[in-house]
Amino acid sequence: MTAATPDASTPPLAARLSALSIGGMLLLAVVWGLSIPITKLGLASMPPIAFTALRFTFAVPCLFLFALGRHRIPLAALPKVAALGVMGIGIGNLSQSFGVAAAAASVSTIVSATIPVFIVILAALRLGQPVNRVQQVGLAAAFAGVALVALGRGQGADDLAQTSMTGVLLVLLSAVTIAFYYVWSIELAARHGTVTVVIWSSLAGFLALLPFTAWEVANTSFTVTPAAIAAAVYLGLLVSAVGLFLWLWLLRTIPARVAASVQFLQPVFGIAASAAMFGDPMGPLFVAGVVLVLIGVGLSIVTQRAAR
Repeated sequence: MTAATPDASTPPLAARLSALSIGGMLLLAVVWGLSIPITKLGLASMPPIAFTALRFTFAVPCLFLFALGRHRIPLAALPKVAALGVMGIGIGNLSQSFGVAAAAASVSTIVSATIPVFIVILAALRLGQPVNRVQQVGLAAAFAGVALVALGRGQGADDLAQTSMTGVLLVLLSAVTIAFYYVWSIELAARHGTVTVVIWSSLAGFLALLPFTAWEVANTSFTVTPAAIAAAVYLGLLVSAVGLFLWLWLLRTIPARVAASVQFLQPVFGIAASAAMFGDPMGPLFVAGVVLVLIGVGLSIVTQRAAR
């Protein structure tokens, strides 16, 4: 089977890139890029489990309002979808919250940017997709970048100096788990639809959090501040709900390779916001690590596009 060649009926890329689609890409990059600094802001007054649960208290009803009367899922598929929810939310988002609480926002942002890299690895294991030499170079660059970011965590301001290796590892665990969620949801999404799988897995993950949330609330003294509520609303409504539908709209509007460039812009906005909000410095090791991670993500995206 040979690769398809464009014909006269295929509109050029420039014709498909409207001001609306470019604006949508930038908006999504900002919304998703600010998620780690906003999480850090919410965790300033709330413990990780309660804050994560509060986030999905806003996200899940919003998703189900969209799904009202639609996006039903067969009972036979519920166990697998529920397991995905426990993995993606119960472990992925929760480990991210614990990691962000113990790491600088800028460090957490760049470590979480490795999600596409782990998707390549897990897709090779789960789907049998080969990892070529270019991808191998990208993987090595990304992991070297994460190591430099971790080593450079003590340079400069107090907030960055407070980053612990445990925090870095927890954010890395979150990246692996979220990549696992994406790859293992491919077959279910092909059968039942992406939105359907996201909605029901989000509900399952949220319900799995509730017993642990009740325990944390009963054993931890904290105050739910207006800033924490605003952060949870932002993460629940804009990042988890609106961001999903905006991403799906972009994939229907512009080529996937162009939409994927959002993954380069997210850490840029996230690091800039971290510097503005928390005074995170940009030491030489940190900057070198950021560059290597972005190179690794870029090589992963290019080779994923070629495979598709």
